[in-house]
Amino acid sequence: MAGPVLAVDQGTSGTKALVVCPERGVIGTGFAAVRPRHLPGGLVEADPAELYDSVVEAGTRALAEAREPVVALGLANQGETVLAWDPSTGRPLTDALVWQDRRAESVCAELAEHADELRQLTGLPLDPYFAAPKMAWTRRHLTTEGVVTTSDAWLVHRLTGAYVTDAATAGRTQLLDLDHAQWSQRALEVYGLSGERLPDVVDTAGPVGTTTAFGPEIPLTGLVVDQQAALLAQRITAPGGVKCTYGTGAFLLAHTGDTPRRGTSGLVSCVAWRLGGRTSYCLDGQVYTAASAVRWLTDLGVIQGAADLDTVGRTVPDSGGVTFVPALAGLAAPWWRGDLRGSLTGLGLDTGPGHLVRALCEGLAAQVVLLAEAAAADLGGALGVLRVDGGLTRSALLMQTQADLLQRPVEVSALPDATALGAGALARLGAEPGLSVADALPDWKPAAVYEPLVSADEAAQRLGGFRAAVTALLDGTPA
Repeated sequence: MAGPVLAVDQGTSGTKALVVCPERGVIGTGFAAVRPRHLPGGLVEADPAELYDSVVEAGTRALAEAREPVVALGLANQGETVLAWDPSTGRPLTDALVWQDRRAESVCAELAEHADELRQLTGLPLDPYFAAPKMAWTRRHLTTEGVVTTSDAWLVHRLTGAYVTDAATAGRTQLLDLDHAQWSQRALEVYGLSGERLPDVVDTAGPVGTTTAFGPEIPLTGLVVDQQAALLAQRITAPGGVKCTYGTGAFLLAHTGDTPRRGTSGLVSCVAWRLGGRTSYCLDGQVYTAASAVRWLTDLGVIQGAADLDTVGRTVPDSGGVTFVPALAGLAAPWWRGDLRGSLTGLGLDTGPGHLVRALCEGLAAQVVLLAEAAAADLGGALGVLRVDGGLTRSALLMQTQADLLQRPVEVSALPDATALGAGALARLGAEPGLSVADALPDWKPAAVYEPLVSADEAAQRLGGFRAAVTALLDGTPA
């Protein structure tokens, strides 16, 4: 059954589709933009119709470019984006509340006494970033009709008529029993969602249904949440490996094997994937704003886009004493203070655009280092190299800063679309049950390797300055 597969990555700011051939690699690509609405008070919404249309448009474009039939479809999704919809018609009943949306803080505040219990059950801290608080908020404030799910369940229903979610996406809700990878009745009860009809939790690879949304009939055989798809594509399939994807946010994942690790560092413990009924787990740390922080600097007119990071940043030798904590949508792991705002300190009359760019790169890289340190603490041992992917890895300045502060090599993936490629690998596994995971994955080799160029003492000093700025933010705001 070997043949090309269609891999679709439905992301926050757009949908990327690839047609991937086992022998020739990517033979067709398509992209369709998505424009989430950022509203006052930390609200972020998307039009569900735009999400679905972007999947069809990107997939259709990739197939048209490939001009070859595909044997299967894989779909990666945003993870914690939520909407209510009518299961009999597929019609959305609300806008989609995007993963960055903070309106469910009120739900989390009410449930604060259950935070430890929920974390033990599900591996996740009580935070509006996850799906369950958004689902509960939707039920209280928007509609009691239909079903309320993560966006993948709606997209899959529109494509195939099936009502399912994969184990990795279900693990991002705070409603999944982490140890058994099935819905937790206790978590549903805590959230007041006991009466909900939830989708069936299925493996990340396996037949789900068929779709004619792209023209020909194609079986949907791979489903996964975006960051876990990238972890798989980076060939991190055993404990000790760690990757970071620099997209709208930056997401660091460390594989922990076939048992969940509930550490004390503030990282999230979640399902990496479930294949043949066997669950693999990972630790997950988040930086809410990465490319979105670069876009913010662009909107201010400091740079003209991400391509300017290197040219503008290299006009100066360092950040000139400027420290930037880019918490423009709050601080995620390991602090979980979504209420905080970013800080830019050490400004002077001599501060120029280059200093701001360097301070942003330093702030992003420092947050990733703190996540890597937390993962190492939870795993009880030092991590090896860091494998990275995502659009911002094109910035040599950011990647060198990352290696310098981490004091470890940073391997930049030669696969620019790791998330889509991970979804494609799962589609192949689902379509060919006898295939091994290693054989389904794309060949992995780094496009570039960045070695640390500064001493450990200098790295520690620079990280110390960032930690002090974060502490000032934490101390300056009532917890």
